[in-house]
Amino acid sequence: MTPNYQKTKTACYLGFITQAIAANFAPLLFLKFHNDYHISLGNIALISTCFFFTQLLVDLFCAKFVDRIGYRVSIVASEVCAAAGLIGLAFLPDLLPDPFTGILCSVVVYAVGSGLIEVLCSPIVEACPFDNKEATMSLLHSFYCWGAVGTILISTIFFAVFGMNSWKWLTILWALIPAVNIYNFATCPIEHLVDEGKGMGIRQLSRKPLFWLAVCLMICSGASELAMAQWASAYAEAALGLSKTIGDLAGPCLFAVTMGISRVIFGKYGDRMDLMKFMTGSGLLCVVCYLLTSLSSNPLIGLIGCIVCGFSVGIMWPGTISISSEKFPVGGTAMFALLAMAGDLGGSIGPGIVGRVTQYADDNIRVGMGIGLIFPVILLAMLFLLGKQKKQR
Repeated sequence: MTPNYQKTKTACYLGFITQAIAANFAPLLFLKFHNDYHISLGNIALISTCFFFTQLLVDLFCAKFVDRIGYRVSIVASEVCAAAGLIGLAFLPDLLPDPFTGILCSVVVYAVGSGLIEVLCSPIVEACPFDNKEATMSLLHSFYCWGAVGTILISTIFFAVFGMNSWKWLTILWALIPAVNIYNFATCPIEHLVDEGKGMGIRQLSRKPLFWLAVCLMICSGASELAMAQWASAYAEAALGLSKTIGDLAGPCLFAVTMGISRVIFGKYGDRMDLMKFMTGSGLLCVVCYLLTSLSSNPLIGLIGCIVCGFSVGIMWPGTISISSEKFPVGGTAMFALLAMAGDLGGSIGPGIVGRVTQYADDNIRVGMGIGLIFPVILLAMLFLLGKQKKQR
């Protein structure tokens, strides 16, 4: 019988939706945690730090050990951890003596699942015999965007209908998605990009200048995306005076929508497009968006720049993965893990720099966004070097 690779694709789509739930659901509950469990805002901020730091460690772990453990065991474990962590979030804060410890334990567990999904879904899809891998990769990553939009919208509607006190029931409902996906990954066909033991190791990759170019691209992609995404809500509130709920919908939610649209467009029409030209055009648009948010005196135009920025960064992450897969066909798990780690590193650095500069500028978020402009500018420089090298070859 011919293997049903569509089932593999569906499992990976749900995997990225699971990752979006893991990354975006808990922040919606920060004030609830602060008020109900009397956790300081300083400790609340550690929840996101803990999540991304755990993902970084998982990326590093994957580069060394996933090939030995096996893709199927690892990806099934990712869904088990995601489901267990979300269920733990509903119960552990009340079961443990310290609610904050319960929250952190749950976050670490589902962050392990999220990190494994981030590293493994891309090579699993890349290894399947689909036509036009670049377009398939872009479409795959669009499901993170739709997952983020769905998490924010459905949670907002749920809280409006049932009240914030029902958040534990919603947490359990979200946990059903990875729980169901355990079966999908356990039964779908999974291929390997390279034979066991034949993939490039960390040392081999580190000797390739082109790989370091890809790493810089991933760092700038993550920083350009998350510097804007994580400050979009605050920008909407500060610039337009919107409420927190409307700010979330007008900022990060619409940002995720436009980012998803970008990935779907390339996923559908990628066979007719040049990936390098699409990425370069997106990089230029990203620079324009950062300029609008930092320099425009009209707050509505600034918000439009903020939202359209989602479209401009949409292709960067999956595009860099596709370029790297083409340049290093035997890069193996180590390559995907290190690229994911670089993206996460950029996602940690970008928002931090924007926030720190905003603080030093008397809470003027436009100044912070102006400094954030450095990331898409460096990204364009990296794309120029990559294109120059391609022409020389």
